[in-house]
Amino acid sequence: MPESSDIRSRKRRAMRRAISQVADRLFLERGFDNVTVDEIAAAADVGRMTVFNYFPRKEDMFFDRDEEGREAVREAIRQRDLSVSPIETLRLLLHRLIAEQAPYLEFSGRSQDFVKTVERSETLKARARAIRDELTQAVAESLAECLGNDPADSDARLAAAMLIATWSTAFLEAHRVFQQRQDCEAAKAVFLAIADKGALGVQAAMVDTPYTKP
Repeated sequence: MPESSDIRSRKRRAMRRAISQVADRLFLERGFDNVTVDEIAAAADVGRMTVFNYFPRKEDMFFDRDEEGREAVREAIRQRDLSVSPIETLRLLLHRLIAEQAPYLEFSGRSQDFVKTVERSETLKARARAIRDELTQAVAESLAECLGNDPADSDARLAAAMLIATWSTAFLEAHRVFQQRQDCEAAKAVFLAIADKGALGVQAAMVDTPYTKP
């Protein structure tokens, strides 16, 4: 019998993750710019074109979870409790992701290696900036959509830009705290404290808009 679409999807996700894990190991060992796609394909025991079928760019293998973050935002807004404002929904989302130990909000020795690898590569730094812009766009569109507003609504775009600036600051500061103290819980606490403070600022800036109202 032919495979169901669900089975095919699971197999595709498993293969994508397997290639990414091999690539991550090589990137962390040797640096992103010193590893070729051919070397990744050989180490993963797949063909070069198979790698590109899953990852159009080499840097996509390193940032293989960026879409998960965007989807987490979209889902939180789509399924929000209507008694909670959109901005508050996103603040609570960060608390939930930290509690659930989302892999893209990890503060550990492994994540320190991730950050250091990015810092050593201009290609990865450029892609990280692009991902931040894509996340800002996803937040803005989700905020506008949940209220039936135009996707280009200026208030939604401003709120999104402020939130992502806060989240980026919280992320980097939490990594700095972990590097200094080697304390995961302290890093998480710093991340959430900064994110909460930023959310208060966004709430104040957006006070006369529906984004701060249930």
